[in-house]
Amino acid sequence: MSTWRPIPPPRFWQRWLPERWHWPARWLMALALAGLVGGAGLAFCYFLLAMRFDLNAVARLPADPVYYDRRGKELPAPAGAGRRLVARRDIPDFLVQALQAREDARFFAHCGVDFRGLGRATLRNLKDRDFTQGASTLSMQLARNTFDIRAKSLHRKFLEIALTLRIESRYSKDEILTNYLNRIYFGAGCHGIEQAAQTYFGKATRDLTPGECALIVGIIRGPHLFSPLRHLDAAIAQRDQTLSRMVAMGFITAARCTAIRAQPIALVNDEQADIQPSYALQAIQRELNRILDESDIRLGGLRVNTTLDAAWQERLDTELTRAVTALEQEKSWTHPSHAGHPAGGKPRYVQYAAVTTETRSGAILALIGGRDYQQSRFDRTRSSRDLGSAFEPFVAAAAAERGKLVLSGKPVQTGRQIGPAEVERIAKRCGIAGPFLLQTDDLFRGSVAATPMEMSIGLATLGNKGNRPLPFFIRDICDAAGKVLYTATPDLSPALSPSAALDAISVLRRQAGTRCFTGATGSERDAWTLRLGPGGATAIWIGFDDPTVIAPERRLKSLLDEFVDRLGND
Repeated sequence: MSTWRPIPPPRFWQRWLPERWHWPARWLMALALAGLVGGAGLAFCYFLLAMRFDLNAVARLPADPVYYDRRGKELPAPAGAGRRLVARRDIPDFLVQALQAREDARFFAHCGVDFRGLGRATLRNLKDRDFTQGASTLSMQLARNTFDIRAKSLHRKFLEIALTLRIESRYSKDEILTNYLNRIYFGAGCHGIEQAAQTYFGKATRDLTPGECALIVGIIRGPHLFSPLRHLDAAIAQRDQTLSRMVAMGFITAARCTAIRAQPIALVNDEQADIQPSYALQAIQRELNRILDESDIRLGGLRVNTTLDAAWQERLDTELTRAVTALEQEKSWTHPSHAGHPAGGKPRYVQYAAVTTETRSGAILALIGGRDYQQSRFDRTRSSRDLGSAFEPFVAAAAAERGKLVLSGKPVQTGRQIGPAEVERIAKRCGIAGPFLLQTDDLFRGSVAATPMEMSIGLATLGNKGNRPLPFFIRDICDAAGKVLYTATPDLSPALSPSAALDAISVLRRQAGTRCFTGATGSERDAWTLRLGPGGATAIWIGFDDPTVIAPERRLKSLLDEFVDRLGND
């Protein structure tokens, strides 16, 4: 029986290839088919992973941070400081064009993923053997910021793409644009375009000028590096790059670009921008903004555990108010609510400022920058005032460090043993930056100025066996689930020998279970109290913003002694 069969004619692709290429071609087609099947399977897996995420979160505003003192007591939240939503109609068209030019030129044309840009970035990453290029569109950035996808890996990139495609299928381009601007971080603690506009320029988003729009867009790529409050020149450079891109894309002419660059930049000052309820929260917010920028923390619902001791701060504030009120009644001065404001904008009445630093760590337990935050937001803990006899502990520290005798109550004789230059050098090591006004015996009498913050740190150095602590306000930061995102590490640097620090403390007298100093400058324009308690070093200043005689030195000393007695132990 015949088994002969006719040879089938060659396939179409075989007619065009030499016979020696037939087997390789079959393998290539098999690999391509396997790749298609594998790619489809991979896409399906990531589609399932992306389905686990709630897309409603895209349009949901993240919660604001909540602040707590060191004992877990919730602190007052800033009034109106939270993130505020804007609608698409509130966003200037110029800002949208600037965003396109700088971040995503084909935003209104692609499906959420710019495959051409992604291909170029992939080739570059393969060449660099690292994730140096991202090719992220606005939609991809929105997915990343909403669901906190930050790790640089192929898995994260595939998940980001799958989520982006879901977002594009759910939201319109205008909705994506609006949610993106409402969510992203603009530096200086600003989450969202409206908070950024208010913080940097003191106006609503809809009122931003073209130059302000371009500057804010330029911040996006480096919120810490390009914040105009920190690095104005860098922010201006980013603005100019954004405007140049707008010219290249045909959004504006070169002439208009030049005109916009020539417009002045009117940033708000600290007092205009600040909306904190107290001097302490003002300082905490400054530190928080720095940590958020440096650590790239952008999640909502943060728990900020501060170093403040709210009970101690309240007691300190209450007793200071009582002491100063008694002084005003004696002198028939007007109450702060009725006092006039000089041309400089600061109210003209007796002020005070106080800082308590935990000696062993540098944690700030209390900060009072003035008598009435609502009337004056000027933080006097950062303002230098004459020290007078309050400088004696640091004269003693310098002498003891050089092995000389400390003569309590005789700073001139103590200081002469080593000279003004050496006293200045040791005082600076303790944290007293100056200015040092005279290089004569008058320096030993206190011809030097310092801030209450510097005096608290300097006193803490003496109480911490000569180790100078770096002050900080935030102990740790947790996300909404309780995961710790940041923890402060005490930073101590040796300034004095332990024996020198102990000798310096000896010039402070014992009172109410503490070591303390109370007194005024020779001009009677500044009064100081230094108080070294069991756990904290407190520096208190009392005086007028515009230096004026307060009261006779003897009366000031008596008043402050009474204050220390009432204050008791911390």
